[in-house]
Amino acid sequence: MAAPLGNAFMSPVANSNLDETPLLAQGGAELSIVIPTFNESANIPLIVDEIRSILGRDLNWEVVFVDDDSPDQTSGVARQMALFDRRVRIVRRVGRRGLSTAVVEGILSTSAPYVIVMDADLQHDTSLLPRMLIELRTQHYDVVVGSRYVDGGGMGAWEEGRQNASRLATRIASLVVRAPVKDVMSGFFGIRRDAFDRVLPRLSNMGFKILLDLFASSPEPLRFKEVPYTFKQRIHGDSKLDTLVLWEYLLLLFDKKFGHIIPARFVSFSVIGVSGIAVHFAVLTAMFQVFHRGFAVAEAVAALTAMTWNFALNNMLTYRDRRLSGWGLLRGWAVFVGVCSFGAVANVGIANWLYEGKFNWAASALAGVVLGSVWNYVMSSMFSWRTTAART
Repeated sequence: MAAPLGNAFMSPVANSNLDETPLLAQGGAELSIVIPTFNESANIPLIVDEIRSILGRDLNWEVVFVDDDSPDQTSGVARQMALFDRRVRIVRRVGRRGLSTAVVEGILSTSAPYVIVMDADLQHDTSLLPRMLIELRTQHYDVVVGSRYVDGGGMGAWEEGRQNASRLATRIASLVVRAPVKDVMSGFFGIRRDAFDRVLPRLSNMGFKILLDLFASSPEPLRFKEVPYTFKQRIHGDSKLDTLVLWEYLLLLFDKKFGHIIPARFVSFSVIGVSGIAVHFAVLTAMFQVFHRGFAVAEAVAALTAMTWNFALNNMLTYRDRRLSGWGLLRGWAVFVGVCSFGAVANVGIANWLYEGKFNWAASALAGVVLGSVWNYVMSSMFSWRTTAART
């Protein structure tokens, strides 16, 4: 299967002048397979062996693993393989998480004109790799989607509940994706590098559905084709899907629909802030009315509890891709409490200043809340969940 790939088509840059011959004509990768990973050490050798057997040696390809600093040493396993096979590469990200951003960084790390994105869990059908490349090369599609929802495709052994949830999410995606893609939630697709570069500045980079982001962000309709495949069962490791991915998915949809008006992260931050008000009053009532503590003490305990609640939920939801842990979690909490304490003082000060200036009391209070919320959001983004970029 590999030989026809190597012989059937000439490189689009084969006629370049010798002194400007690109790496592709000198044996550089024509196809890059980008695979985001987290705790997939047992699957790394298996997926590489599958790719080798499918693509062989007649095609210039490479596989780029983008690992979010897995505690099971996934990056170490990939690095060991790279010592013996130059087609294996590893990008290790420290202080950042998220499938979409991992895919973007993986594509940016390669110069290949064609990229295929897939998972490391062996659930995607590697036998489709040659066909996807040929479609991108010869038919000039921008994207080729490995689809479970066209004739010949299927969900495999997924339980009915997960199948229904996947189909529902796909239907909801039509709110932001106008193209008639039947499996826009697929994590298995190929894309031309020039098409990716056109869409890149508009990407939200939120959540785990990068294909949806690509279609929803493209300034012009992407030319695409869907090819069928059947989803396989995972062999090693655990699924990365959990109940929190729904929140990320909803934020991505909001960002594509309304992100030009208000940032999706700010909406998440604000919703959590409203829940913190409820926590504040619940604790205040319990401390003051039930346990009969002084009002000042009860208010202090309630405020600290609400701030801690807000910090924990924001760390889990709003800033999931920058989630803090260990000592960083404690430092982030301390900074968050300090920022929000200053924000509370600013809130009261602004509201009082406006009220004394003859503004309506409700409007004054609302202005104070809005300004305090913006302050808390901006400062906590900058200092509590600042991004620490590192790679090896």
